[in-house]
Amino acid sequence: MPVARCACGALTVTIPCYSETVVVCHCDACKRRTGSAFGVGMYVDAATTTIDGAYAGYDRITASGATFRTSFCPGCGSALFWTTERHPDAIGIAYGSFCDPALPPPIRSVWEEKAQVWATIPAALHHFPRGRS
Repeated sequence: MPVARCACGALTVTIPCYSETVVVCHCDACKRRTGSAFGVGMYVDAATTTIDGAYAGYDRITASGATFRTSFCPGCGSALFWTTERHPDAIGIAYGSFCDPALPPPIRSVWEEKAQVWATIPAALHHFPRGRS
């Protein structure tokens, strides 16, 4: 079973298998959350997910008005997973935290109007200038 880990290893998220629902997001909040040009998340069914270890959360309001909670390790600060009111049965997991080069490619690229001019995601099947409606 795939396991995502924070930088110090104290917080893990275990899933039964990789999901094909991988999304690249170019919004300003994801850039700030990751410290990168975009965020990449794998979305899975929350009911089949096991979280082990302590975590803290940070809530923000999205462009649609929903609450988006980023959960991170209180020891190392890694933002490992997130949830949103808009999709209460799903959990997003930081793609890179699996550290596996065989991860599935993204199927969506969202908020492309905010993308760095060099940041194109050709593997994504669907492209959206803003969030997916």
